[in-house]
Amino acid sequence: MIPTYLWAVFTVTASGAQTLRNAMQRELITSLGTVGATHVRFLFGLPVAVVFLGLVQYSTATVIVPKDPAALSWILLGALTQIIATALMLATMKARSFVVTIAYTKTEPVQVALFATLFLGERPTGLVLMAILIATLGVMLISWPKSSQFTDGVSAWQPACLGIVAGGFFALSAIGFRAGILALHSPSFVIAASTSLVTGLAIQTLLLSLYLIAFDRKTFIAIFRSWRPSLLAGFMGAFASQFWFLAFAIANAASVRTLALIEMIFAQLISRRAFAQTTSKREFAGMALIIVGVVLLLNG
Repeated sequence: MIPTYLWAVFTVTASGAQTLRNAMQRELITSLGTVGATHVRFLFGLPVAVVFLGLVQYSTATVIVPKDPAALSWILLGALTQIIATALMLATMKARSFVVTIAYTKTEPVQVALFATLFLGERPTGLVLMAILIATLGVMLISWPKSSQFTDGVSAWQPACLGIVAGGFFALSAIGFRAGILALHSPSFVIAASTSLVTGLAIQTLLLSLYLIAFDRKTFIAIFRSWRPSLLAGFMGAFASQFWFLAFAIANAASVRTLALIEMIFAQLISRRAFAQTTSKREFAGMALIIVGVVLLLNG
């Protein structure tokens, strides 16, 4: 019997690790560019995920080969949309602060709830829907441009548009990976989650490696020259992804991604310590709404 709170533990752990990974990738943008920094999480994360899968398979004496067309199709959707989402998120970080960029992408839960209803038939309860809306309102309050930025015209909204679109692709990615995990029909949720993760990372690593070798070989070589920070970012990426997949295996995507909004709290701590970026009263109010939404979600 799986404890009912376990998905929340997995989600909080994944959120913390993902915040650290995002901060590490942000630092790599300068030397590797957007695509190079995106590729780091896949290229260096894959070996970590493979080792964990091997340990799980050895301990449970269970091996699953993801050869079902439905499972592979969903995992492929998740892999492709995650690549796009990560690239858009890092591009947004070039224009806005770390915390605000994360806020833009965290419009994702509303989109996850919509896609989950359309594709998986997972309709959120009234209380969960209220939690999603309140938490998302908090995100919008944080990310709304300052009055001085309206004078910049369209340029002030470009990062917001990029971040919100990134959130949409992250939402599709969450739906794809959850559907892929469920389509494996494994009696062990840990095996199903780990197998799906390795399959997704393998697809992402292959596609981005081929792209960089063909069109940007200098960046591909630079990734290996920056192997130390890239290795750490890749490890944290694989660590976060492992717990995301475990959460998706036992809870619906809308609940997981709504609870993941606590990443805003983690991002705030990282931003203040690593990037010396301050937080306004309005942003604090937005985070308070996120906390209210999370409390409602857990009670729902």
